[in-house]
Order: sequence, then structure tokens, then C-alpha cells
Amino acid sequence: MVFQMKPPKAAILKKLLKKCAIVIPGAFNAASALLIERCGYKAVYMSGAGISNSAGLPDIGILSMDEFVRQARYIANAVKIPVIADADTGFGGPEEVRETVRAFEKAGVAGIQIEDQKKATKRCGHLTGKEVISAKAMAEKIRAACSARKDKDFFIIARTDARGVTGFDDAVKRALIYLDAGADIIFPEALESKDEFKEFAKRVRPRTKDFGVGVDAPLMANMTEFGKTPYISVTEFEAMGYSIVIFPMTVFRIGMNAMENALMELKKRGTQKGLLKKMQTREELYKLIRYEGRQP
Repeated sequence: MVFQMKPPKAAILKKLLKKCAIVIPGAFNAASALLIERCGYKAVYMSGAGISNSAGLPDIGILSMDEFVRQARYIANAVKIPVIADADTGFGGPEEVRETVRAFEKAGVAGIQIEDQKKATKRCGHLTGKEVISAKAMAEKIRAACSARKDKDFFIIARTDARGVTGFDDAVKRALIYLDAGADIIFPEALESKDEFKEFAKRVRPRTKDFGVGVDAPLMANMTEFGKTPYISVTEFEAMGYSIVIFPMTVFRIGMNAMENALMELKKRGTQKGLLKKMQTREELYKLIRYEGRQP
């Protein structure tokens, strides 16, 4: 019998991008990634904010690369679909970025996202007070990232936070510089209107059906809640030329609210009986994590 090797997850993601816009919810641990996969999504986004907040920390770059990579490995090993991992600022300069790429690639993810924020003032992209490094410095990180990957299909996603710091026009200029440096996907963070997303796509001119390294790279949009970006549907994003739409914290926020409500009811009533219909059952959990028959 001849066994065929499954294609690497980065190659799977690349093939998906040539078909239509991909909706990618954010995971904050392996269990949430398994739910995303079970619900039929084609890829998982490992949210840096979700990972940090799950550790009881704000999203300001406190966790180390090793801590992020450990979670990325758990998530990538748990699911069969591709995983895009948030790698913050790349955890340093070009040399550190090379190590970051090697570590995440070894962990089994399909690609990483790095941003052009300054590490010292790093924060959620939809908050004020951010600062950005120079476009030249970010381009050096991107070139270092591209040179470090072993798999040519491993995605290097360049996020620019310039819109909220130096303005929309600078965000566009940076996107073109990052494409020239070799970025596979451009991620404009915290654009503030549908018109801005449309204009950004027009000026960066992605081609979503036939792309390669350089100026043909597709675009990624962040449809987070309670941020600078108004609520735009996936259909609208796709019509504007965006190939990936992430929902990085939706599952986390829903889960935290549900847990708080459950805790308050338990405190009030002294029993969980009224909550049973809202729970995932033991059987459902075991099925999700493939508990039966698994060896330690």
C-alpha cells in the first residue's frame, strides 16, 4: 500500500486563498481551536491578545516568544486545518525575527503575523498611544523573516499600525514597502471606515486569484469588536478585495461573558442545575478532544 503525504498546512492555506475570502476566528488555546475546526472553519488565527489575556495579562508584549510558540504548538497539533499565529513585533530586531520564524515554523503553523509597532509601547492595535518603527526597519524584519523560513509557502504577514499613528497615507506607503521587502500578505490595522478599507485595497492593488511574493499579495482585515473599525461583513470585505477576515477575540469575549454569568448564578443559587442546558456535556468534550482511546 502506498501512502500519500498530506500537503503542508501553509500550502493548504495558499490554495484556499485562491478560491475566496477566508473567515478565520481567533483561538486563545487548543480547545477553542478545536471548536473552530469542528464548526467548519478552514483555518484558525492564534490571537496574541487572546493568549496574553488568557494568562491574565494585557496585550502589551509581556509574554516571551517561547510562551507564544508553546501555545502555537498546542494549537497546531490539535487541529488539522492551517493556523496563522500572531507573533507581535517579531520579538526583536531582524536576528530575533529569524529565530521567531524558525520557532513558529517548527511548531507547525502555516504562517505568522508581525507588526510595525515599537515594542516598548506595544498595545492593542485599536488603542491610542501606539508608536511605529520606521518603514525601513520593518522592511529589514520582513526580509529577515522571509530568509529564515524553510517552507517557501510559509506565510509572512506584515501588519502596519500606521493609520492610528502617522495617518492613512503612510499606512499605504508602508504596505507597498513591505510588499517589496517580500511580505506575502498585508494587514492594515485599525482602519476607521469602509471607505478607508476600499481605498487601501485600491491603492495597494492586491490580486486575490493569482498571487506570489511581492506586489500580488492579498490583504487581511481585522473585524474585531469595540474598536476603531466599524462592523463590516465578510461579503463586503471580499467585494473590496480582502482575502482574509479575522475575528480575533469574538470567541474569547463570548466565553468570558458566559462564564461570568454562570459564576454569578452559581453564587446566587448555590447549585449549577439551572445551567446544565447551557453547558458542553462531558461526552461532547471528550469527543471534541478525542479523549477515548488516546494514550498518555
